[in-house]
Amino acid sequence: MAVTMAEITKLRHLTQAGLMDCKKALAETNGDIEAAVEILRKKGQAVAAKREDRVAAEGCVLAKNDGNFAAVIALQCETDFVAKNEGFVNLTKKLLDLAVANRCKNVDELKAVTVDGLTVADLVTEESGKTGEKTEIGAYEVVEAPTTAAYNHFNNKLAAIVGFNLEGVDPQVGREVCMQIASMNPVAVSRQDVPQATIDQEIAVAVEKTKAEQVQKAVEAALKKAGLNPNHFDTDDHIESNMAKGWITAEDVEKGRKIMKEAAEAKAANLPEQMIQNIANGRLNKFFKESCLMEQEYVQDSKLTVGQFLDQTQKGLVAVAFKRVNLNED
Repeated sequence: MAVTMAEITKLRHLTQAGLMDCKKALAETNGDIEAAVEILRKKGQAVAAKREDRVAAEGCVLAKNDGNFAAVIALQCETDFVAKNEGFVNLTKKLLDLAVANRCKNVDELKAVTVDGLTVADLVTEESGKTGEKTEIGAYEVVEAPTTAAYNHFNNKLAAIVGFNLEGVDPQVGREVCMQIASMNPVAVSRQDVPQATIDQEIAVAVEKTKAEQVQKAVEAALKKAGLNPNHFDTDDHIESNMAKGWITAEDVEKGRKIMKEAAEAKAANLPEQMIQNIANGRLNKFFKESCLMEQEYVQDSKLTVGQFLDQTQKGLVAVAFKRVNLNED
């Protein structure tokens, strides 16, 4: 049976598959459009399976809010060329619209949503068949709160959503807080929300850094007392280089290294623990101010924290949750 161009065009419209793929599928099914659609769908599944080991590092990230619900999705693929394709972007928008309309709380709920006889999982698989690239929902996050807001960065690689404790929040305020989240990448809403494991790690790093600084100060003081320039002894490479340049002698090097070793050992054995802990706590406090949304310096007005900005906008207003998805390195 001969395949007509009208049939091929119809099948392409239904599947967006390639011209020759449509022609072959119709020839195989003797012009049965529905059967041809199934063949192309199976081909899409085969492509997806074949590319299972490929890395889908590119993609499109979009966010949307509707009343008390907001979602952000990352539909990922292998190349930026595909990610910027209008069809790929439109599919991302379609999946996001379905997610918000159905109030999907997680990616499994989203994948199970059915539209026009196909699940979202089917739509993603079919996209692999169309593009020839591994395609997957790489991230899906939601926020539910009395008021929500969303922000999409211009390049479709970064998006953020946020929820507030009160209703009727000015949409522009919500957008600005989302932009704060996108640009400043907080780790939690407040210091109370920071995981204890993160706090413990920050304290440990701060303690070790403070100890190293105290030891270094003692070493530099000892070198100066001996008439040696500490800048000439900051690293082994610099010591060798400075000696080669004639800035210090071999005798200076031997003397300096002996002083450095003795001063470092003496200071490390007599570090004031309370002082170390106080400095480490100060560094932890700085971490909270830089990393917790409500304590961060508000990017639109450096005289205010985000918390102060929200309270000035609407008394008692606070952010209660946020999500941020970024395909680029922070």
